[in-house]
Amino acid sequence: MKQILGIFILAFLFSSVKGQELTHFADSIRVKNEIPELSYAALTADSVLIKNVIGFRQSNVQNDQTKAKADDYFHLGSNTKAITGFIAGYLVESKKITWNTKFFALFPEWKKDANPAFYEITLLDLLSHRAHVKPYTSGAEFQSLPKFAGTKDEQRKLFVKYLISNDALEKNNETYNYSNAGYSVAAAMLEKASGKTWERLLDEVLSKKLHLRYKLGWPNRTDINQPWGHWIENNKLTPLSSHTDYNLNLIEPAGDISMPLKDYIKFVQLNLSGLRGKSNFLKAETYNYLHYGLKDYSIGWLNVNMPDKHSSEHAGSAGTFYCYTLINKDKNVAYIIMANSATESTLTGIFKLLEKMIKTVESKM
Repeated sequence: MKQILGIFILAFLFSSVKGQELTHFADSIRVKNEIPELSYAALTADSVLIKNVIGFRQSNVQNDQTKAKADDYFHLGSNTKAITGFIAGYLVESKKITWNTKFFALFPEWKKDANPAFYEITLLDLLSHRAHVKPYTSGAEFQSLPKFAGTKDEQRKLFVKYLISNDALEKNNETYNYSNAGYSVAAAMLEKASGKTWERLLDEVLSKKLHLRYKLGWPNRTDINQPWGHWIENNKLTPLSSHTDYNLNLIEPAGDISMPLKDYIKFVQLNLSGLRGKSNFLKAETYNYLHYGLKDYSIGWLNVNMPDKHSSEHAGSAGTFYCYTLINKDKNVAYIIMANSATESTLTGIFKLLEKMIKTVESKM
């Protein structure tokens, strides 16, 4: 009862004076660091302490029509990985697949043409960046690829076949080797095990079961009135048209979902609640495995897992938006900050705002 009352009082405090102070601070950060639109939140497993969206959807058009709205979508970038991992957890609990299922148990017909370095890779290896699949984190890697024909999921399947037939990363002493492409390989396994495309699985889990809103790709690709991503062109922050020749189709499961802040908060709350021991859509033990099953990076989450400290985090950016999420399991609090730019200045501002939010929230705990 005391804990519930404490959360209520905390939420009330942030909705009044402290919330106004933080809004002023966040907007000053936004302006100083040339961030067109900024959204941020602090939350517990069952309440929202802070939630705000400020600024403008385009840097070069700032008026009532482009002013930030609460339901604006932000590109999650690599924070999409936690959602693909979440779907994997759903399929594992449904007994469609296991974490230790080997890739070639599902695609035996591809083994004869594959690189032997990949013979033993599992779903867990792929989702935790331990399969030694090349990273595909730069444009140069994509430019060297052959052209893949067909629908998005057909192109992705051909991309996966190409990946496992070509060179692996050399073995090294790193705990993990980050790979966007590894998530495409993992998604192929989830598709084969479920009989559904990754896109259909997203619709089934996020939309139909969890009632969360999302889009694939940049927000302004399906609605010109949604936030535009920004990058630097000719030393100037530039909004990117929806027609810009830039797509993440081949690595969509690694980094191409957009969500409104409100809906992403609900997803993070499910994770925090599960980490606090309360089963919901997934079992509590599944959430613990997603976040802490492996050292340093488990499934879609970087982690600190020590006797006196348990936290998980992830940043996501395809160069045009930025999303950062931090979950403090011990204190039952999580922080989200999203922006429609990803410049060095943007990141400086985001982490100054994060520091301020942590001080503001945790000083009251």
